[in-house]
Parts: sequence; structure tokens; C-alpha cells
Amino acid sequence: MTAPSRQDLPTGHAVFARYAFPPNELGYCGPADADVLLRGEDASKVAAHAKEFDGAWPYLRAIADAAGIDNGLDADVVGSYWVGGPLLNRVEPAPLLESLRSAFAGQTTGLLGSLSGADGVLAHHSFHVFVVYPWVRFLDRDPATALKVLQDCRIRWGTVDSVDDEHVVMLSRPLTYPAGSLALGEPTAERVRWSKEGASLIAAPTPGDTVSAHWDWVCSTLTEDETGALADATHTTLDLVNAARERGRDQ
Repeated sequence: MTAPSRQDLPTGHAVFARYAFPPNELGYCGPADADVLLRGEDASKVAAHAKEFDGAWPYLRAIADAAGIDNGLDADVVGSYWVGGPLLNRVEPAPLLESLRSAFAGQTTGLLGSLSGADGVLAHHSFHVFVVYPWVRFLDRDPATALKVLQDCRIRWGTVDSVDDEHVVMLSRPLTYPAGSLALGEPTAERVRWSKEGASLIAAPTPGDTVSAHWDWVCSTLTEDETGALADATHTTLDLVNAARERGRDQ
């Protein structure tokens, strides 16, 4: 692996590459050759790679269309999907829900087909993780496994406590499952990679930074506004999921 070179990438392309690389490297999302995202040397290659992310691309297009932006890899569009922000409020929930049901028709999903309404539906990565992915179905059968996958797959945030050559220890609120509902627990130390064999997605964080993480990688340093937007979107989705699962138990 070589050190990334993203200086010449448009901002939106670079942000997409940072957040999409961790699951792509693991083979969970997107096409082969995750090094296209890690290297970040060619905007056209990154764009072509991004459009093959069947999970992320429908949301990016929905945000862009709602905001009147031609480019699905516009910086504000990409940041809204992975982190959050005001553009999410421009996406009408009901049409978004219908378009996602159409986009993922024939696939095994979590709660996508059973939502009774569109309240709380967001064009945000948290919605894809907790509603579209099927892992929420396994919380009552194998809660430990399901909770770990959901925790690793969601974009989470934390404060850097320490940094070494390849990892940070950050204090973040882990996903928990008390009394049958998903919630965020008290801040806990978590060790996450920021570099591997000289390659990294961002410059070395410093203690006190607030960072985001996806799977085993630190993806970005967050501003206070970005942290708030990510927290708001995450809590909105968790509220939706908990309410939907409670209704399902009552039926």
C-alpha cells in the first residue's frame, strides 16, 4: 500500500474516497480494487468507482436532485450522506422511501419494506445501515454479532485520547441494546486505525480532535457543526428503528 495522494481531487471525491474505502477494502461494498479510493490519484476513476456503490449512490443522487445540484459527488452532497447537514432536510421522506424500495427491490433488507410511514426517513448512511441492511433483523437472535456489525458499519464519532504510529484511541459512545432498544452508551475507549503500512486516509490526528470512523479506519476530523449533524442524523434513525420494531412486536 502506498501513501494517498488526494491533493488534486475535488473535495467531494476525496470525502467519498475516505468514507467508502474501509468497507470497500473489506469487500463489503463497491467494486474491486479499493486502492482506487486509497490512492485517490484520478478523479474520473474515483467517480466511476463511486457510481458502482449500489448502496450509497441512490442517496447521493437523491440529495443532489433535491438540492438542484448536477453532481452526485458535490462536496456538500457527499458530506450530507456520510455525516449529515442541512441538505438532508431538502429530501422529501416519502418519495425517498419509495425510491429506495424500488432501488433495493428483490434484496433482503431490514425494515425497509415494513415501515408504516416515512417520518424519520433520511438520505443518510445511518438509514442505510439500520433500516436497509438486514442486520437489524438479527438483534433478537444473535444480538452480539448484529450489534458489532451495526456498530462498525455506522459512521461514529469520538474524541482522540492518544495516537501512535498506526492507531488512535478515541472516546466514543458505542451502540448498545438495553431492554430491546438501540441506543448510544457512555463514552468508551476504542482503538481505530488511522494508518496502515504508511498509507492513511487523513493526516495524523492529534489528541483532543473529534474524528469520525467507519469500520476500522478514522475517516475525517470533524468540526463542531459536523459532529452535531452526525449525532442528529444518527439519533433520528435510531428513533425511527426503535419505533418501527416496537410496532412490529405489537402486531
